[in-house]
Amino acid sequence: MVVAVATGALEGVEYWSLEKFFEVRGTQTPEAPVVIVTIDEPSFIELNKQWPFPRAWHGEIIRRIAADKPLAIGIDVLFPEPSSLGEADDEALGAAVAAAGNVVLGSAPRFEYRPGVGVQVDQNIPVKTVRGDAIVAPVQMEHDDVDSHVRRAPLWLAVPDEASKTGFKRVDAFDVQIYRLAVKAGLAGAPLPKVDRMLINFNGPQQTFPWVSYYKLMRREGRDPEVEPGFFRGKIVLIGPTSDILHDVFPTAFMRGENQMPGVEIHANVLDTYHRGTYVREVSVWISTMLAAAAALIGAALVVRLHAGRAFITAALVWFVLTIFAYLGFLYFDVWMRGMAGTVGLFLGYGATVIENFIREQREKRRLSQFFSPEVLREVVRHRDDNSLGSTRRLVTVLFSDIRGFTTLSERLEPEVVAEMLREYLSEMTEIVFRHGGTVDKYIGDCVMALYNAPFPDADHAVKAVRTGLDFQEKTLEVSKRWEEKLGVQIRNGVGINTGEAVVGTMGSRQRLEYTAVGDTINLGARLESITKEYGVGIIISEFTHKLLKDEFMTRELGEVTVKGKSQPVKIFGVLPASLRKYPRAALEAAATLVIVGGGEECHATTRDISEGGMAVGGVPDTWGPGTKVEVRCEGGLLPKPLTATGVIAWRRDALAGIRFTELGAEAAPAVADYVATRGR
Repeated sequence: MVVAVATGALEGVEYWSLEKFFEVRGTQTPEAPVVIVTIDEPSFIELNKQWPFPRAWHGEIIRRIAADKPLAIGIDVLFPEPSSLGEADDEALGAAVAAAGNVVLGSAPRFEYRPGVGVQVDQNIPVKTVRGDAIVAPVQMEHDDVDSHVRRAPLWLAVPDEASKTGFKRVDAFDVQIYRLAVKAGLAGAPLPKVDRMLINFNGPQQTFPWVSYYKLMRREGRDPEVEPGFFRGKIVLIGPTSDILHDVFPTAFMRGENQMPGVEIHANVLDTYHRGTYVREVSVWISTMLAAAAALIGAALVVRLHAGRAFITAALVWFVLTIFAYLGFLYFDVWMRGMAGTVGLFLGYGATVIENFIREQREKRRLSQFFSPEVLREVVRHRDDNSLGSTRRLVTVLFSDIRGFTTLSERLEPEVVAEMLREYLSEMTEIVFRHGGTVDKYIGDCVMALYNAPFPDADHAVKAVRTGLDFQEKTLEVSKRWEEKLGVQIRNGVGINTGEAVVGTMGSRQRLEYTAVGDTINLGARLESITKEYGVGIIISEFTHKLLKDEFMTRELGEVTVKGKSQPVKIFGVLPASLRKYPRAALEAAATLVIVGGGEECHATTRDISEGGMAVGGVPDTWGPGTKVEVRCEGGLLPKPLTATGVIAWRRDALAGIRFTELGAEAAPAVADYVATRGR
């Protein structure tokens, strides 16, 4: 680890962490008054000209900017060759540069070693006609060897100088020259860093600084420039390409991959860093090396001193503290501490503990899998050091649901078919239980027992249990439809729900344990499920569950049941979806007679009210339970128009049934709506 840090082997991950610090900090508003005049795609379109633009245009731009008396003007465009449009084109630009008096032109000296020839230098400075006596400074970006990202800015570069003994001379960088001109013109800012190169404190992605398209400063086709006079007063103005097609874009902390930052905006970030005095200071490599060594020792100590799980938590806490410490140093003091080396050292130190813990846990899971279901097993392993799954008394809501008449149904079918049906049905029901945060306690044949508020607290346990029951009813109809098409059988289910205290935890023998609940609360839940058919409803809940429900459910009191061993009877309620409440009802002046067809039978029933959503009817056969599809007809007496509708039995109580309409006839729909609107309540 020490060697890796000292040799720079971890530079890539260190730079990655620095970029993450920038991302977490986010975009900050620049303080330096920098404005960028962008050579961009809109300018190519508006000016109807591709690159390069005539240099006389640049001269016109500079004159317009200079008229506003900016602090300094930097041109991030190279003019190493005479203009293809002739010397007059160069002279127009040169005259504008000279007249402004505060322009810095860019250069890009390149050095190339050729065997047998030596070092060849390409000066890449503006031609004499353009530069005149203006300041010329190198604009090169410094690319890191690891990933070619631009993170640092040199404050000076060595350029060829025949008069020097070394053949080179030290020249201040482009941004330094611009900053000095701005300070000389009155900009109040921090002094330049006393370093050779610095880490740039990037403000954000592109366009963090104001952009003005090049064409907006040009007079064209009789149109005046779009930028108001005085806009550039007291500003540092940079002119440079931002279009990707000019290939002057680079990866930076905020912009990587295909979306990179224009070089001219990197210069803007450098200038703002100078102005704030907030260049990012790097902690010594030797300090980072010592940090990595110390972290590795801490990791090793955790392996020796602590349990594997606690070692992981402690190591993660140490890593978190180191990361926060490093980030706060970056955020408030502009200091970059190479923390990834310490992180790698720390995790290598306790890596053996993590591996050992994993192997031991897998061995323990294999041993315990014969006792627990997968759901409970995960919690047993997770809480194996405490007694959170031990038997305790707690408030729970229990749900029982089974298929009505399944024993008779199974006698008609082959065992393999029954097994496949059960697998499909129980899988659907289990998914619903899990979706509402319940725990499947057990399957008893076709019966599902589910618990809520166990093993972990859930304030809405009663509500979620009832939602589960309603979804059970809906999903059972879907399953029944599939089975009717495949096997010619239909199914209905009943759901019983109760809330109360029970003993919950791992129970059983020394040979086999399971996570379950026992007590009168559980027994009453099972009893409620068993009487759903008797009351002709799909779901029955106890008064204890009913007290905990919210307004999203519509309930109907069904009566009372006597619980074995209890002196007081318990009130019970049927549950309907709250969506039925959105239909106002209208009472009829007299009972109306209906013809209803359902389940292969036809009956004459009566009703005393109606809504757009359905009606309550009396006199339907006892065999028509919730879910039975029906057709309703009333030729006259009920409405001005004949009533025709299809629907489904939503609830039953003795001979009374609730029909939920699935479709009203074309003439009946407006007639019902009008009737309810004038007489509804």
